[in-house]
Parts: sequence; structure tokens; C-alpha cells
Amino acid sequence: MSNLLCGKLEACFAIRLPASQHHDIFSGRPHHVSSMAPTKIKNCALHEGDFGKKGSIVIWDYVHDEVHKVAKELVEDIDDANFSTTFKVIEGNLLKEYKEFKIVVKATPKSENTSLIHWTMEYEKLNEDVPEPFSVLKFLVHLSKDIDDHHTKK
Repeated sequence: MSNLLCGKLEACFAIRLPASQHHDIFSGRPHHVSSMAPTKIKNCALHEGDFGKKGSIVIWDYVHDEVHKVAKELVEDIDDANFSTTFKVIEGNLLKEYKEFKIVVKATPKSENTSLIHWTMEYEKLNEDVPEPFSVLKFLVHLSKDIDDHHTKK
């Protein structure tokens, strides 16, 4: 594995949702995300296991860069104490350019009703011509912000 092919991108920002609520959406209720961010997420279906359980497999149908895409992801870890969920992409569009792709979303309480969201992506590109996935990180940041807007504009 070449160090030039491996990378890590991170983003951290504040939202108006409690950390526990943001965490619960991604760890236990990802199938509800399509109703909170319908322009980005078209569906999240359970392929294997149970929602909210480590080892489960979910399939995301989403629109990224105006193209419909699919990601089958293994829920590698759910850390309820630290409000963190780890997904490993095991099939789909991302694996056309990346040998490995892992996504971690963590929420840290900032105050009673606000939190810091930290998205981390670790990946290995198939070759040096593959771009860094900055647009995927931007997509995830805006996904959290859409969820925040959905809950705070009620």
C-alpha cells in the first residue's frame, strides 16, 4: 500500500442539534435521513442485521454531484458513549475509485442543545489519478446541516 494513495479528510462544525440526537439518527435511524435531506439521500435500506446494531449492513441511495449513486456500508462500530458511528464502504460507486473507504461521524456536546459534528474519511485510492474526495466530505457536511435545519425549523 503506497502512502501516496492513502488519505484522511476531516471536517468539524457546529449544529443546533443535541449530540445524542444527531448520533441517534446515523447510528440507529439512518432510514429516516431521506425524509430529513431528500435532495441528497433517496433511501437507506437495511440489507443485513438490524438498524442500530454493529455488524449490520445498510444500502444508501444518494445523489452526489448531481448523479444518483449507491453505497453498501458495513456498520463497523457504534459508540453510544462517545456519540460515534463508523461505516465501511463494501460496495458501490466509491469503490470504483477507492480500494478502501471508511467514514466516521462523531457528535460532541457543545451545550445542552448544540453540538460539534466531526466527519472523518479514511481512504485508499486505486491509483494516483484518483482525486482526493473533497466533494464527498462537502456532501457529508451539508447532509448534517440539512438534518439540523430539518429539526430546528419545525
